Amino acid sequence: MNITVNGEEITIESVGTIEVLLQVLKINLKGCAVERNREIVPRSKFTSTPVEEGDHLEVIQMVGGG
Repeated sequence: MNITVNGEEITIESVGTIEVLLQVLKINLKGCAVERNREIVPRSKFTSTPVEEGDHLEVIQMVGGG
């Protein structure tokens, strides 16, 4: 399947949901925000929101420091 993540088109096996995609991409679910096709996906919906052919996703990770 072809999707776009943070402006980069990638080809990936079907992952099913946003939660699984983030795991495959090795992105920590905590401190992470996802926008799918210009709509913010609440973290509570990561396990039920599908990733489909042609989706455009923006993934933002919070980074702490001091």
